[in-house]
Amino acid sequence: MTADLMLTLEKAMQAWQPPEIPEDIPQGDTPGDKIWIGPQQKEKAAKIFPVVLPMLREVLEKSPAKRAVITVCGGSGVGKTGISSLLTYYFNQLGIGCYTLSGDNYPRRIPSLNDAERMRIFRLAGIRGMLGQNVYTPDAARELKALQEAETDSASKEADRYPWLTVYQKAGRKALAEYLGSEQEQEFDELSKTLTQFKSGADKIWLKRMGRTETELWYEEKDFRNISVIILEWTHGNCGKFDGVDIPILLNSTPAETREYRLLRARDANTDTPFIAMVLEIEQGMLENRAHAAKIILSKSGDFLTYEQFKRQMDAGR
Repeated sequence: MTADLMLTLEKAMQAWQPPEIPEDIPQGDTPGDKIWIGPQQKEKAAKIFPVVLPMLREVLEKSPAKRAVITVCGGSGVGKTGISSLLTYYFNQLGIGCYTLSGDNYPRRIPSLNDAERMRIFRLAGIRGMLGQNVYTPDAARELKALQEAETDSASKEADRYPWLTVYQKAGRKALAEYLGSEQEQEFDELSKTLTQFKSGADKIWLKRMGRTETELWYEEKDFRNISVIILEWTHGNCGKFDGVDIPILLNSTPAETREYRLLRARDANTDTPFIAMVLEIEQGMLENRAHAAKIILSKSGDFLTYEQFKRQMDAGR
């Protein structure tokens, strides 16, 4: 099996060509997720795959169980699920068993409750910041309530009308940044356990499943006896806060591009709000801070970037 696997990789490195893609290929394992895979995702996946193959061979040669974990990360709506699904399909077509694992199964709260927790943290910290700076007054409290009801309390332009709002937003943003992508928000320990079991050669693993309602939480046993590669698709896939990743791939996008992707995807309610824009900006900063660890960086236009090129592109887009 091991010899066949390495031989398959060697042959693919010499003469791989992207196969025809059926209309409905298996996608990530988040319950209910169905993503349309368009020409851009297919083009990018076909560019990434031959670059990944020699990296994968190197990892597998060093792995006692001959298993590897690839992660595809990037901003919300950048195409992680589609590209991950295509890479998984390519591996399986070669006869290299591969499974797409969605990191969206590993938050501590379902999306609606997590959105509410993010908002609670932002607003509570904002008010406490006002108290600390002695700018919280009955008039400010009344005006703030109206802004919160209109969901514009995180909009920077409102600070021109209400100077105290700058204090509120700064304190709230700081607390929000400490929560996003932290152990308080994500079950990194659970994910580390799963990937450790896989890479140690476990035949079967109980995988967490999380949908979009409070009753959609369960575990499902997956047979990994014929799986050599897991592709983890997740915004936080390259964050460095959990173990087991061998080849991190960053799908890069600017904050404006990420927001556009999310609007087109329209996955959640209230997609286009100042608060969501703030969340995306913070997550973008987190992705940038960890970009140095990525083995592959691909731009929105489909160009491979070195880390230095990535930094220049991001600086130019600010």
